[in-house]
Amino acid sequence: MDAGNARFVGVSNWSGEQLRRGTELARKQGFAKIVSSQPEYSLLHRDPEQDEIPASRDHGVSQVVYSPLAQGVLSSKYRPGESFAADTRAAARGDGFMSRFLAGDVLERVQRLRPIADGLGVTTAQLALAWILREPNVASAIVGSSRPEQLRDNAAASGVDLDDATLRAIEDAM
Repeated sequence: MDAGNARFVGVSNWSGEQLRRGTELARKQGFAKIVSSQPEYSLLHRDPEQDEIPASRDHGVSQVVYSPLAQGVLSSKYRPGESFAADTRAAARGDGFMSRFLAGDVLERVQRLRPIADGLGVTTAQLALAWILREPNVASAIVGSSRPEQLRDNAAASGVDLDDATLRAIEDAM
């Protein structure tokens, strides 16, 4: 079965059941091993914790997550009751694309992260990314940036350690 065309396989948006079945099929058939899964995962979209991450962990599949800042909402640049700045994703694409993250109650929860981030001397984006990276099954987070300073800010999250008290504070805020 090994034609040498693929050494490893990555999948995107698979359920835990699909990961279980796919990794088992690959093993039985001698296909290239599934090594990565690419789900949407953030403080505002935690569905993968229920099934996908546990299934991945059980089968040796790492997560390369996308939208870890929930389309930029977890940077706290969007505020409840305020219009979107002209240079933002929400303004460029319209709120329909991001509407699930732009609801007033969601934006209020995100604002509750600011004092936690301030207490650590980091941005809310860094806090949200550090929270993602604290999950042992997450190998990498795919982030977007439109300016060099956003890229530097995002990269700095890799050095932020979150203790148990901070993790509890984040859970309470969300």
